[in-house]
Amino acid sequence: MEPQTRVVLRPIATPLPPGFLALALSTVMFSAVQLGWIALAEGRIAALTALLATLPLQFLAAVIGFLSRDPVAATGMGILSGTWAVIGYTTLTSPPGAVSDGLGVFLLTAGLAMVVPAAAAAGSKAVPAAVMALAGTRFLVTGAYELTGSTGWKTAAGWVGLALAVVAFYAALALELEGARRRTVLPLGRRGPGQAAVDGRGPLQPADLRDEAGVRPQL
Repeated sequence: MEPQTRVVLRPIATPLPPGFLALALSTVMFSAVQLGWIALAEGRIAALTALLATLPLQFLAAVIGFLSRDPVAATGMGILSGTWAVIGYTTLTSPPGAVSDGLGVFLLTAGLAMVVPAAAAAGSKAVPAAVMALAGTRFLVTGAYELTGSTGWKTAAGWVGLALAVVAFYAALALELEGARRRTVLPLGRRGPGQAAVDGRGPLQPADLRDEAGVRPQL
């Protein structure tokens, strides 16, 4: 008899909605500070939001993303959770309104890192890809402000942050409705593999399981 491979799967809800909503929480709070809508001293509330709300939710989303074999959720949420942790801690431990060259360099690097999950999602899920790309842009613009202290960059970072929140809210709502009603309610720009997976036409066949990560001897 030929050896057989059995893989037992447990249905898992998409981790992107809580991750995107957590992203909206922090980006709105920091945008409010950057645009002068709340006092600079209130930046500590934004920092606590990043550390106590966004960080744990996005870290959980990253873990679930790896378990559900979703590279966009896993990589994107992992980078976002770590980045917001650094932003939150630095803001909490710095004087109100202070800028940091070190944080600026870190944010520029984080912004470039977000290109990876954005590019991975672009071919299958346009809206989640837009969230990842806008998050990267938000980090890049904020990094420019941290390095220069320019009021223009600060204002731009605030508005990009609000645009990111709008797109993140939409993506979270669309994914949540799709999961609850088991059909597409709001368009997510699914195409190719993304649409095939939702339609139950995924490329994975039983004979291919031995070549999949987690089954084959090496990743």
